[in-house]
Amino acid sequence: MVSPIDPTATGFLLAENRSMPMHVGGLQLFEKPEGAGRDYGRQMYEAMRDVSEVAPLFLKRPHRSLATAGQLVWVEDEEFDIEHHVRHSALPKPGRVRELLDLCGRLHSTRLARERPLWEAHVIEGLRDGRVALYTKTHHALVDGISAMRLLQGVLTTDPGRRGMPAPWDARTRSSRAEPAPRGAETSLAELPVQVVRQALHQGLGIAAEAAGMPGALVRTISKGVRNETSAISLHAPRTIFNQKITGSRRFAAQDWPIERLRAIGKATDTTINDVVLAMCSGAVRAYLLEQEALPEAPLVAMVPVGLKAKESNIASMDGGNAIGAVMCRLGTDLVDPADRLTAIHRSMKEGKDALSSMTPTQILVMSALGQAPAIVAPMLRMQGIVRPPYNLIISNVPGPRTTHFWNGARLVGNYPLSIPINGMALNITCTSYDGNMGFGLIGCRRTVPHLQRLLTYLDDEVRAMEKAAGI
Repeated sequence: MVSPIDPTATGFLLAENRSMPMHVGGLQLFEKPEGAGRDYGRQMYEAMRDVSEVAPLFLKRPHRSLATAGQLVWVEDEEFDIEHHVRHSALPKPGRVRELLDLCGRLHSTRLARERPLWEAHVIEGLRDGRVALYTKTHHALVDGISAMRLLQGVLTTDPGRRGMPAPWDARTRSSRAEPAPRGAETSLAELPVQVVRQALHQGLGIAAEAAGMPGALVRTISKGVRNETSAISLHAPRTIFNQKITGSRRFAAQDWPIERLRAIGKATDTTINDVVLAMCSGAVRAYLLEQEALPEAPLVAMVPVGLKAKESNIASMDGGNAIGAVMCRLGTDLVDPADRLTAIHRSMKEGKDALSSMTPTQILVMSALGQAPAIVAPMLRMQGIVRPPYNLIISNVPGPRTTHFWNGARLVGNYPLSIPINGMALNITCTSYDGNMGFGLIGCRRTVPHLQRLLTYLDDEVRAMEKAAGI
């Protein structure tokens, strides 16, 4: 069966090279069920491997030939080998989390084989505390990071006694729920230009009104960018060591912080948890760059995806009035005091959200796409390091389950995302909430961002510093 690959997915496939594997990943940590034996890791692997029917999403691979006129299409893999995709690994002694993160960094460095379906899952045992890990990676052409997380959550339960649960790629997973939407059906920041076109094609009425409203919104947004005010477009990000050509080698670091600690800081300072997360990253990046003797005088700028309630429009957004946009947040890395950095970030995010909230969904999509254009065009034209970067790094905060979840009795105790560094953007920080904790996943080029794991120490230092400044 042959099906077309949408333009966004095609773009991810064409952009991929040895230095830029274009897959998203996730690391989950499970505690063994009570009474589980020493061979539980093998049992978990076999349960995920021995699938009677694989869901169609996990059977398709990219293909092009003369018969497809050179166009990329999805075809079903007629020689599908699940043992290639589901693998069993063990950590070397002493089996610390450090060895686990190092393994995940190396697994995330290698490209997925194009002649096979674009996904892998690794059941990893050997942690000295007895936990079992699951590392998965899926090409961004197949699903985005949020969809990949939802696929995993779809096979978890809040019932610790439930057994016989399928793997995410088992066709039974979708027996009682809809098949995951194909790429492009949901809006993500990387797909904004395509989404605007799709909405325009499907909602012809009202386009003229939208177009008429664009010039004023565009002028206001560009004016803010020129004045170095918070906007969907950034023209003032300084050059840093993060904004240069990268290699394909990756380093991964991950850690949890209790959400209650972050919420207490927000309550004491009249800021949001997302502001606190951004301030943690700001302080950590500042300390890291100081250590590298590479902190610029101007504040770093982060691209932050946000969900917004856009004003009424004839062109509805994909989720009933909510629109996804990007705020270019000034991180205040030029400020010494942690309280001042948090205040600056809160003000920057509020200004950005207020600006985007005054727009229609289509205008938000266009503005966010324009804001990202320099980051996409510069690497394509091999101009990173020559042109000024539009932003210095990406910081995302994705909500996750609030309660404890299980897979066949194994308790999920950690959930950490792995995203995609690109040329000119060597560091990506993604956070996800789960069961009272905020899990940080930091992924970066091993050469361009040396000793990336030190950022974890600096993140913790920043939480303590903000607590002290807030009188907690």
